[in-house]
Amino acid sequence: MSYEHRDLNLIYEPDKSWAHFVLYTEPNLGVTSAALNGTVSIESETPHVREWVDRLQPCEPNPLHTTLVPNRKILDLFQPCVHDDKDSPSAVGGSGCVCYQTFSDPEFGLPVVADHYRTRSGNTETWKYHTYAPLDLRTDDTFASLILEPGRFWIRTAAGLLSLLPEEDGRGYGVGYGGGGPHELARYIDQLIDSDGRTTSAAGLRPRDSRPDPQVLAWVSSKEATGHHELSLDDLKKIRRS
Repeated sequence: MSYEHRDLNLIYEPDKSWAHFVLYTEPNLGVTSAALNGTVSIESETPHVREWVDRLQPCEPNPLHTTLVPNRKILDLFQPCVHDDKDSPSAVGGSGCVCYQTFSDPEFGLPVVADHYRTRSGNTETWKYHTYAPLDLRTDDTFASLILEPGRFWIRTAAGLLSLLPEEDGRGYGVGYGGGGPHELARYIDQLIDSDGRTTSAAGLRPRDSRPDPQVLAWVSSKEATGHHELSLDDLKKIRRS
């Protein structure tokens, strides 16, 4: 992958289905989280979310899943859903449920935890997914389009694969306002344009204080950007020229 870190030599072997995943921990406080990958929570139901969810594979909880829930909830990862066991410790009043289900994204090997909530009557049932964003697309992937939808950012590859937008921890994206999130997204778009779509990695060596193109930043910060958009490289270049 093209993602680079200032101090670490990261190894990624997609053919062998493994990668170095760097964690940050404060043992005295019981804190463990990703040190590099951005954390993502997905709750809204959209066609892109459904496409992503449909490819997830159920799996047993592993150490990476435990970093996506509070420490007091780690044991809950091992309890079955009420749909599978009506006597589960996660069951509420017989048919309600407050469980976690664990998955893996087979395309990137990233952990996913689904937070399931169901009322006893079943009139309310929600799933909220917690995962990590990749740091880059896979080695042979080619950028085709950037997808923006309220609260979520995706990339579509030339082969049709949908991926969460590569994101580095602490450098999340945003649209429709004048803050750090739109600046990060504008810098990412600049990177795509300047490399003709070849560089898709997360922040890496991109300076935090680099100034994004003013036209790109103006569009990303505008109300227009808060809608649903699927933008090809040519579309992104037009935004810069506008």
